[in-house]
Amino acid sequence: MALTVVNLLANAVALIVTALVLDDMALDVSGFLLALILFTVVEVLVEPFFRQQAILKAPALLGSTALVATLVSLIVTTLISDGLRISGTVTWVLATICVWAISLAGELLLPLVMFKRVLAEARSRRNANRI
Repeated sequence: MALTVVNLLANAVALIVTALVLDDMALDVSGFLLALILFTVVEVLVEPFFRQQAILKAPALLGSTALVATLVSLIVTTLISDGLRISGTVTWVLATICVWAISLAGELLLPLVMFKRVLAEARSRRNANRI
């Protein structure tokens, strides 16, 4: 459950920041939640498939499976959802790279931030019990 929340938060930040940076990418506020959930579900489903295919057929491509999964997730999300629009080849490439990189950073950093807060709360409870 915690990994799902971290994944959703990281993807949300990635999509929002990328949409703010790229002129030809837009998020619709009313459709954002659906786009976020759809993007995350597709990414979680297709990335293991691409990883497995790379292991079996082209091990040298194993490192790029997350980028491909991000691109596929963006394509599916724009086709099915009204919450995300991307136009232009350069924007598609940049959006894929930005969403992947920001999401990866979020998935690495968010647990540290969340864990730090949980630890601080546990310490404060433990110190309160000592008094």
